[in-house]
Amino acid sequence: MKKTEFINAKRIVIKLGTNVLRNDDGEASLPRLYSYIEDISALVKAGKEVILVTSGAVGLGRKKINVEKTDDIVLKQACAAIGQSKLMSIYENGFDAYGINTAQVLLIEDDFAQRKRYLNLRNTLNKLLELGTVPVINQNDTVSTFELETLYKDAQVCFSDNDKLSALVASELDADLLIILSDVNGLYDCNPKDNPNAKIITEVKEVTDEIMDMACGVSDCGRGGMKTKLEAARLVTRFGGKVLIANGKIPNVIKEIFSNKEIGTRFLPTEESLSGKKRWIGYATNIIGKLVVNEGAKKAVLEKESSLLPIGVLNVVNEFKKGEVVSIIDEKGNEFARGIANYSSDACKMILGCHSDDILKILGYKNYDAIITRDNITTL
Repeated sequence: MKKTEFINAKRIVIKLGTNVLRNDDGEASLPRLYSYIEDISALVKAGKEVILVTSGAVGLGRKKINVEKTDDIVLKQACAAIGQSKLMSIYENGFDAYGINTAQVLLIEDDFAQRKRYLNLRNTLNKLLELGTVPVINQNDTVSTFELETLYKDAQVCFSDNDKLSALVASELDADLLIILSDVNGLYDCNPKDNPNAKIITEVKEVTDEIMDMACGVSDCGRGGMKTKLEAARLVTRFGGKVLIANGKIPNVIKEIFSNKEIGTRFLPTEESLSGKKRWIGYATNIIGKLVVNEGAKKAVLEKESSLLPIGVLNVVNEFKKGEVVSIIDEKGNEFARGIANYSSDACKMILGCHSDDILKILGYKNYDAIITRDNITTL
């Protein structure tokens, strides 16, 4: 794929990481921020649609009240509230200078996990773009999934960092390109901190498990590292989007990218293209319930795209209701798919290992032959 296909993207999501938004002393790097704003404004005036996903609220709030660490969840939420107002004022004043309106959008996991809210969010963001507005999106750190993760130790939230959030936004809006700007130059073939001869990988055709193994480290100030960026790239490329990971500290980096300069690591879209519903099932929901299946059921789901029948289910983990998305894992605990359950966890426990013909006799009712029908399964 030619680099021009990246720069010709019409709808673009740009994610700015904490470490590129502030200086080493913790203060906002205003020259860099205004450089981003100038370059994004030029893209908008050129007819492109830009969605900005920004980090930095917690870090700016922490600096403003002179707090070094935010290990306490309540203190972290307070810092987020303090820092978010400062962060948004910078964006609003900066884009105003170019005659471009901004809209603050603070999101939590349920905005994606609940299907109706997910669709409402998409409609709102599409309308903002239609109006020529730049949506400025951040995770609402004043609201946490801490309770969910405490109640269910195996729970999986749909996003816990802005790398994944930016990918979910790109997926929801069918964005052509996701640009993730951080303090790294891109994906290296080995850890550059350990090996001075490490080389940048300029193009990745598919985010395989081998590519994921190249991830190393977690940023000191933000919550993401290369692993979360690769996970974001895997999601976006699966629905046909493109991804670029680059160093946001390069002067005028956005302008340089759209000048067709060789910067960062490009991730190409895969040949498969997940539907909107399949994306939501696989990546946008909070997961509490899990179904443990045997090898035969795993093979049927992965190789034959079959429904998940009761006879292939070995165990039910945690409680869930009919209609909730659950994780499908093998006997070794590896998650390989997700799907919408046709039966509650209590009902699943009663019919696991049974033939579909016996469901009516066991439960007294029968919704489906399968615990999860194939149209409601997304393989990972």
